[in-house]
Amino acid sequence: MNGREEERTGFEVAVVVPKRTVNEGDGSCDCVELLVSEFMNAGLIIERVVGLSDEFIKLAAPLEILGRVASDLQIRKPTHIGMDLPFQWDEVEAFVRQPDGSLFSWCERFHCFHHLVYGIVNKNKSFVTLSFDGKEFKWEQGESLLAKLESEGIAKQPFPLHDESKRKQLLRSWALNWLDLTWQPVDEIYLYFGTKIATYFVFLGMYTRWMFFPAVFGLTLQLINFGSWQLRILPIFFICIISWAVLFLQFWKRKNYALLARWPVSNSIRVDSGYTVLDMGQSGLLSDVELVKKLGTDKAKEKEAFQRDEWFGHLLRFRNDAIIILSIICLQLPFELAYAHTYEVLGSDLTKFSLTAVYLFAIQYLTKIGGIVSVKLIKYENNKSTEYMSDSLVYKVFGLYFMQSYIGLFYHALLHRNFTTLRQVLIQRLIVSQVLDNVMENSLPYLKYNYKKYRAVNKKKYEKGSSTGKIQVTSRVEKEYLKPAYSASIGEELEDGLFDDFLELALQFGMAMMFACAFPLAFSFTLLNNITEIRTDALKLLSMLRRPIPRAAATIGAWLNIFQFLIVMSICTNCALLVCLYDREGKWKIEPGLAAILIMEHILLFIKFGFSHFVPEEPAWVTAKRVKSATQAQDMCSKQLLRSISDREKKPK
Repeated sequence: MNGREEERTGFEVAVVVPKRTVNEGDGSCDCVELLVSEFMNAGLIIERVVGLSDEFIKLAAPLEILGRVASDLQIRKPTHIGMDLPFQWDEVEAFVRQPDGSLFSWCERFHCFHHLVYGIVNKNKSFVTLSFDGKEFKWEQGESLLAKLESEGIAKQPFPLHDESKRKQLLRSWALNWLDLTWQPVDEIYLYFGTKIATYFVFLGMYTRWMFFPAVFGLTLQLINFGSWQLRILPIFFICIISWAVLFLQFWKRKNYALLARWPVSNSIRVDSGYTVLDMGQSGLLSDVELVKKLGTDKAKEKEAFQRDEWFGHLLRFRNDAIIILSIICLQLPFELAYAHTYEVLGSDLTKFSLTAVYLFAIQYLTKIGGIVSVKLIKYENNKSTEYMSDSLVYKVFGLYFMQSYIGLFYHALLHRNFTTLRQVLIQRLIVSQVLDNVMENSLPYLKYNYKKYRAVNKKKYEKGSSTGKIQVTSRVEKEYLKPAYSASIGEELEDGLFDDFLELALQFGMAMMFACAFPLAFSFTLLNNITEIRTDALKLLSMLRRPIPRAAATIGAWLNIFQFLIVMSICTNCALLVCLYDREGKWKIEPGLAAILIMEHILLFIKFGFSHFVPEEPAWVTAKRVKSATQAQDMCSKQLLRSISDREKKPK
């Protein structure tokens, strides 16, 4: 495809404005008409759709317009010589295209749209008086028009639109394709949803495929009675499970490197579009660029300032982490232990059920409060980008969920040694809770959508009075607008719905791993849940929610460290479980069997940290490709430098 040709794309973004109820007749400037006019002047293609209570301005852009904006933004893109360079529209053929032949990824296109719609500013020498529905307000010089309309409550934040043909194709080949179990069209997912969501589904698919081994092993232990060999088989199962988990994460790192080489993603991309960037001014910290500009060429002061900024940032993060940890220990731990103890001593199942209902109600508010506090603390950290801030939030909030999910299990297993209750709670968490979570996760968006549609229809009926005509939502863009956004249950400024999806996987992984010796069948339940999760998550994204705002990150970020932490925790907890199983009298004597368990614990810890060197994180073909690209780039730069030197010497003096 010639890079100069127009790529014909559908409408990808929509802006929402309310329908006017007052006719403007005073000659003032109507803000919606001005907005539409400015969009057209910026080169955007406009389609206006009138809904029941709102008007929708659908936006599309020719390739050249997106290319010019990408040049202005200096978006870095991979080139055919292997270097990531700022995009230049005049040199479009030098840049690598997407797997489907398009020039820009979905994340890059949305970033360009975001810049275009918010880049319309008042270029006059004074303010402009705008009006809407009889209300007048001032549009100040240099102020963004769309941002002004949002602050006045007239326009709403632009949202991405589904591409109907691609959506239906993904529904057939992915969401409704139950026969292929773990197979997924990862390239199509990347092109449609962006890098971050595609990476999540690749991780989920690989995790599910790897889960077949422990699921079959655990099912065999559950179905076959090994008699006196049962306690000897469990340590073997434990060693195999830990080795499996370590190898899985190491091979995931290899897979992640392969994805980066497979998809034309710039290693230096830092796109924060679509997210509310927290105000970092209160922290009193300067960015690296600001420090360089302020200090100029004074090397000694520059080094001292960077060091001070670095260590001050570490101290702030340490302080915030300490606040969260102390809050968990002093506030959440007693609450969780009180619930676990009360659950243990109660005899009536009805009373236990009532206690659990009260506990679940209370813990939702505690977790929400913890998330709000975490977001406020992150404002004062020296994080370089939204992704760093997001990772910091994940670590803090996961601590709350870790205590909530596992402390009761530790209480039943290690303090009371009540393995019957432990298995009951695990079955409840792995089957009942996950089934209910999946039902709620997919039914709530549907219920919210129908409720919003019901309100919009009723409002229209009320405006028409006694009209008997049938009123319904007919336009596709309005139906998409009424659907819920793909948002996180906590910290929406920094995270989207992937937070809850990854949290579910991490908590599930921890329950199966940390109590593997007490309940080997947990891996079978996990496998069945994950096979279902692939399709239900796909159906949720394609049919029940708005198209998510794309994120540029191509790794699972902080969740990788959380999975590795859970492996270390599982080594400790399973060794303690084996001690409880062998030491039935509770005398805690270090007999040969118990000593062997302690030795096994140290060996497994050695395996955990040794496999990271045994299995290289980067595949050899990726390394070779990277080295080849670097060599080509170096050769080309050397030739251009020599040519420029020769031309300068040939010029007459």
